[in-house]
Amino acid sequence: MQKNGAQQQMEGFAVPLQPYHFVMPRKIIFGWGCRHHLAEELPRWGTRVFVVCGSRTLEKQGLLDELQRLVETAGVTWQFLATISREPLVCDVDAVTRQVQAIGIRRGDLLLAVGGGSAIDLAKAVAAMATNSQGESVQDYLENVGRGLKLTQPPLPVVAIPTTAGTGTEATRNAVISSLDPPFKKSLRDDRVMPIVAVVDPEVTVSQPPSVTASSGMDAITQLVESFVSNRRKPIPQTLAPEGLRLALRWLATAYREPDHREAREAMAQAALLSGICLANAGLGMAHGIAAALGVVAGIPHGLACAMMLPAALRTNRSVVGRELAYLSRYALGKDFPSEDAAVDALIEAVEQLRADLHLPQKLREIGVSQEMIPKIAAGSFGTSMSGNPRPMSQGEIEDILRSLY
Repeated sequence: MQKNGAQQQMEGFAVPLQPYHFVMPRKIIFGWGCRHHLAEELPRWGTRVFVVCGSRTLEKQGLLDELQRLVETAGVTWQFLATISREPLVCDVDAVTRQVQAIGIRRGDLLLAVGGGSAIDLAKAVAAMATNSQGESVQDYLENVGRGLKLTQPPLPVVAIPTTAGTGTEATRNAVISSLDPPFKKSLRDDRVMPIVAVVDPEVTVSQPPSVTASSGMDAITQLVESFVSNRRKPIPQTLAPEGLRLALRWLATAYREPDHREAREAMAQAALLSGICLANAGLGMAHGIAAALGVVAGIPHGLACAMMLPAALRTNRSVVGRELAYLSRYALGKDFPSEDAAVDALIEAVEQLRADLHLPQKLREIGVSQEMIPKIAAGSFGTSMSGNPRPMSQGEIEDILRSLY
């Protein structure tokens, strides 16, 4: 059988089949309206749910009331905890954990997160902290900023219903937690914080504002690209990422322009889910490393920061992973190109055109980043994500990249 151009290009750089581990939710329920399966699914896992919601809008639109009726009809007790409309802070996790502990934990308890990445991350962190009390705060368990404590007790189970299509947090094994003083954005990381069930219902993403659709979709695209070329890349994510990228590049602009377009919403929900599975197992890279620092130093929303940094990351890394990027380009764009360079150029052009179609800013000065912030942003970029970048980066190089985007 004759091989297409993408298959031919893939040969010669596939990850060797060395030992690896792979984690994902125990169960994924995907499909338009699939949230209604909660009535049959939750009783299999517990008898009481502590609920974390992603925004007041979800409450006003009646989604929480609908879910509460489904849950209580199934004989499961509904215990509302909190609504969060921004990335969770250390103080948020600590406060909600105290709520849970004051109520008292019993057999059959679990967390239900309904919202974007922030709500799901908060639920995952609270699920872990509710059963682990060696530290005084979640900060004691965060990477590189706390006391280095590890979870000794299993977290409460988490069921996640994402209402955005971007972060893939419903399928990751970490919770991203921030702090304003001292400023940082770090992860609580443990395989056991992975949600046991991800209920991915594209219908609930229809009500998201176009700006959220755009930025969260660019987050998913960045995760799919970076996990594919990460220096920790693995065979299963490398199989999944190209398909997720194909879906996202094809359908994100449609979802942005036509919020109720079912096929586009389904495609983006699938792409986001795949991006979470991929990053959980293969890591990320430069774009996410700098995006985290942009969030901490300049308060830039994560998806917007990823959109800003992805083209620069593609240009920076093409010298060491050009063949991989060419394969991604051929697969995702569905075209053949006369050379590796031409294929990578086309991928960069497609990302930049999509970013323009989504009316996202092109320059750092447009989003409130000052020249004076650049050294601090560069210095703060060397976290876990940056360690996965296929090309080692220096602080000076990152400063130069940031200035070129100013």
